[in-house]
Amino acid sequence: MHIRDRYAPSPTGLQHIGGARTALFNYLFAHSKEARGSDGSEKSAFILRLEDTDRARSDSSFVQNLYDTFAWLGIRWDEGPDVGGMYAPYIQSERFELYKRYALELIAADKAYYCFCPLERLEKIRREREEAHSGETGYDRHCRSIPKGEAAKRAADGEPFVIRLKIPLDATTVFHDRLLGPIEWKNVDVNPDPVLLKSDGFPTYHLANVTDDHLMGITHVLRAQEWLPSTPIHAILYDSFGWTPPEFCHLPMVMGQDGKKLSKRHGATSIDEFRRQGYLSEALVNYVALLGASYEEGTDIYTLEELAGHFSLDKLNKAPAVFDYKKLAWYNASYIRVKTNGELAERALPFAVEAGVFGESGTEPDTEQKRVFVEAMSLVKERVNFLSEIPAKTAYLFSEPAPPPASEFFPKKADIRQTIALLTLGKGLVAPMAAMSDTDAEAFVKAEAEKAGVKLGDMLMPLRVAITGARVSPPLFGSLRLLGAETSMLRVEKALARLQICGS
Repeated sequence: MHIRDRYAPSPTGLQHIGGARTALFNYLFAHSKEARGSDGSEKSAFILRLEDTDRARSDSSFVQNLYDTFAWLGIRWDEGPDVGGMYAPYIQSERFELYKRYALELIAADKAYYCFCPLERLEKIRREREEAHSGETGYDRHCRSIPKGEAAKRAADGEPFVIRLKIPLDATTVFHDRLLGPIEWKNVDVNPDPVLLKSDGFPTYHLANVTDDHLMGITHVLRAQEWLPSTPIHAILYDSFGWTPPEFCHLPMVMGQDGKKLSKRHGATSIDEFRRQGYLSEALVNYVALLGASYEEGTDIYTLEELAGHFSLDKLNKAPAVFDYKKLAWYNASYIRVKTNGELAERALPFAVEAGVFGESGTEPDTEQKRVFVEAMSLVKERVNFLSEIPAKTAYLFSEPAPPPASEFFPKKADIRQTIALLTLGKGLVAPMAAMSDTDAEAFVKAEAEKAGVKLGDMLMPLRVAITGARVSPPLFGSLRLLGAETSMLRVEKALARLQICGS
């Protein structure tokens, strides 16, 4: 099947989970098995179109955020504003004359009409309806009955107007949704004669969206179910133009754990927030792809290519998808675990630089610091869920931690005198352990603990605090190797001196 689908956002805000899920599903569908030719080649296309008709709220910074977001997620379009294509331009504000021409074609075919009602009249009708509790909403079709010749002359004479769609009365609009099945919508329940072209010549969403989807050869429209009420208007527009509509598929909503639409009250929603919190892009893509869709049985982890290979509209769920932050954190941790030290260090480095791990905030590591940072990943990757946690876990390797309270050194049931003795014993083991592998160091220190008649944990606790500055830290043996015997010994000696002062 030849598939052409699109992601058509309005650049009026930051990219969020709902938008990213819509873009991802369109991308996956265009690269799915269903979209491949009989020879296995991909003959379909995923398109980006910027629907910037809301000039008051559209902003170039949001366009840049869109480009940055999808570059980070690894999702690319085949046609779009930044890559071109045979149907350019892909920015609606550059296509205004086109929409005006098609709106006038509808007037000529008696499928639309000029409306000259001023805003004051529309507001008066709204207030009167509210006061009468009539339950009526939308336009009252006041200008629909103006003779075409009279309306055309008034427009030509410069009287301000909008162009409205002439919704067929006493009829029912029927369309098929790939997920929801056949849908019937009585026209009396459709927004009465919606505006297609505003008085300033700007198109509304309905006219621009339908015109562009037709002219760009869009075969499938995958969008959130919140757009379902707009679809009868679009179906009527396709019929009014005499065009064949695309296949619609309204995706299940994304909800919070409380069953309400996902929003800021549930936690992070913009992709920027997830990036700042230290999520990996592939973990976010993997999890978002599962929101409302199923793939291969018994598998949780997929690459983007694998997701595309398994994606099918037939595997979408009708029920709303619930966004589970704990599950996403599990995915993120799982991806962190399987990264090589080099890969993980590359992702974590910007967080460490910003946190000032290598000096003041913004200071890049030198060659030796970078080597240590890369090797440190093996010490922390099993102990973090987010990239943002790595700086705090590794800072002790690059600067001496602040001296903790004396009590932090004490093993359970030990006093300061006993702790000093245990740390003195540990000091003599530092140099040998710093030169050993984990296996050899463990065997060595166990033997020394038995020889001294002390518990292994009691002996290592004050040594761990002296080296890392904390009772809970990355593995001690690996820390000693990365710090080296000389630096490690200096830290132990300083800790001993402070304890001796406290105990005197």
